Amino acid sequence: MALTRTPTAAQALDILLSGNRRFVEGEPQHPNQGAAHRASLAPAQHPFAVLFGCSDSRLAAEIIFDRGLGDLFVVRTAGHVLGPEILGSIEYGVGQLGCPLVVVLGHDSCGAIRAARTALEDGLTPAGYVRDVVERVTSSVLAARAAGLSEEPDIVDEHVRHTVDLLLDRSPALVRSRTAVVGLSYHLDDGQVRLVTSRGLDDAEAA
Repeated sequence: MALTRTPTAAQALDILLSGNRRFVEGEPQHPNQGAAHRASLAPAQHPFAVLFGCSDSRLAAEIIFDRGLGDLFVVRTAGHVLGPEILGSIEYGVGQLGCPLVVVLGHDSCGAIRAARTALEDGLTPAGYVRDVVERVTSSVLAARAAGLSEEPDIVDEHVRHTVDLLLDRSPALVRSRTAVVGLSYHLDDGQVRLVTSRGLDDAEAA
């Protein structure tokens, strides 16, 4: 199931969603994981999507999307919070590796979101650099509150949307590339992903 050409952004998204359906149904194909494919990737990589997600151990991208070696350029931080290194990594995946799609992947039961809610409600903030992560998530929680949203799934969706918007706002290079950016949310219990937001998918197809 190795890709013979770079897919469009819409095709890349469809590949991911199809793989997730196989994962959910318990029928994964485990593509691109053999020894021959591994050897073929040694000279160069050609991933079809940048996957920026939370570092949660239950959110292993290649598994939940049923993909293999060389398919995804994966960047992960706790709470999928953005910083210069993350922006540079995503821009590398788009500008140097030619990925037509960037995916922001959030999930339910996110510890960073829960910590941000606790900090706002009780004034209890973690120590060390974990505090920096929580502070970066807090703006999403506040935006959700301002919109009248209080349930965890709604706050998760707001954080995914906020991350997508922040990514496009802080990366002129990404905007110039006209790369499509989508936000997905993963449900830990049943393994399903769903589309939360999409930016530039139609524009990317027309380019």
